[in-house]
Amino acid sequence: MGLAFSKIWQRLFGHREMRILMVGLDAAGKTTILYKLKLGEVVTTIPTIGFNVERVEYRNISFTVWDVGGQDKIRPLWRYYYENIQGLIFVVDSNDRDRVDDAREELQRMLNEDQLRDVVILIFANKQDLPNAMTAAEVTDKLGLHAIRGRNWFIQSTCATSGDGLYEGLDWLSRTLSGKKS
Repeated sequence: MGLAFSKIWQRLFGHREMRILMVGLDAAGKTTILYKLKLGEVVTTIPTIGFNVERVEYRNISFTVWDVGGQDKIRPLWRYYYENIQGLIFVVDSNDRDRVDDAREELQRMLNEDQLRDVVILIFANKQDLPNAMTAAEVTDKLGLHAIRGRNWFIQSTCATSGDGLYEGLDWLSRTLSGKKS
């Protein structure tokens, strides 16, 4: 009985740690998102060669977020970060209509990886503040998200520089990860 109560208490009030991988094409806004979540402010960024890693505290979950560079030469290295992740944040530049097909191909390649079959997927349709940005519904269509079966995914419109939509996405991620068995 004590063990059951302990598990319920931990689920309701406990602090869980999750490992989250954040990827997307270069210049999608991954690093800006990471530091907006971590510091609450926009920092000047340069293209990420390698990765940034930060712990982000949100609600009852501590996310260790790995922001991995998105240049085409670096993308084959993403697979080295797949082990033991519970969530994937895939960031799309909603204003980059020319490369949305590349983003779809990279996401599909990841979804085919056996190590990621149980991973929760949050897609940030970033840069919604720009005048030519695709809506979240357009990004959903362009990425072929409705064809994804047997996976928990969610798309959220965001603007990394203002923070719009970031916490709504984390709310979904937090609720979804809290509902999964550890």
